[in-house]
Amino acid sequence: MPEMHTLLNGRALLESPRWHAGQLWFADWGAGEIIALDRRTGLQDVVASAASPPLSFDFTPDGHMLVVAAREQRLLRRERSGRLVTHADLSHLGKSWNEIVVDGRGNTYVNGGNLDPSIGNIDLITANGDVRRVAENAAFPNGMAITPDNKTLILAESYGHRLTAYDIASNGDLGNARVWADLGRGVPDGICIDAERAVWYADVPNQRCVRVCEGGEVLATIDIGCGAFACMLGGANRTTLFVTAAQWFGMDRMHEMAGTGCVLATKTTVPGAGWPF
Repeated sequence: MPEMHTLLNGRALLESPRWHAGQLWFADWGAGEIIALDRRTGLQDVVASAASPPLSFDFTPDGHMLVVAAREQRLLRRERSGRLVTHADLSHLGKSWNEIVVDGRGNTYVNGGNLDPSIGNIDLITANGDVRRVAENAAFPNGMAITPDNKTLILAESYGHRLTAYDIASNGDLGNARVWADLGRGVPDGICIDAERAVWYADVPNQRCVRVCEGGEVLATIDIGCGAFACMLGGANRTTLFVTAAQWFGMDRMHEMAGTGCVLATKTTVPGAGWPF
């Protein structure tokens, strides 16, 4: 695996890397901002701001950005004008929200842990606006990814030290939950899928990104040297692995992360596939 190089640094807790419209996008939880980064110039454009973390986002097939407004218990949509409007009200489903992924049909999955981060759920906002719960009892649900055929959702369960797979029904419901990979000591955060149906997961406490196949065999490991919060395969031909990382001191010391957040990148031989993208 080629060596990691730094695209930018000096930020806070960075999450949700996405490759969209030829740019890398990510969320800075400390600043409450969603940033688009031009890799050629290094310019950073603040494209959206939210009141508080968790701050995650993804894009619909028609190019609209959807933003999780966790404390407001809403899913927001960024209009072409840049204005954020309510896309879905999540308040009747829980009180805490974390990650989001949109599949190729426009169905949106958002997860959260309510007041107990060890017991989490996944909720679905369909392309026609229906909102309902589709999975429960996840051990701190974190990153999610969907296979290119829109038939399988893979969930990172941080407290469960595993990746869990669900079959996706034609109406978007999830079923047949099963352990896709037991990660041992691994603590998965953000994840992405590649064209060989392997999964890359970022691991904060173990300061690494790991590529695993179904069943849990480790195919590659990249030591980051600080907490790896999320990863994304993007760039030309989706062969660049982008990693958002920062020094991690614990939930009660998140303010100390200011200035340590960075975006790293390395080339891969297997391109990305599925969603997020």
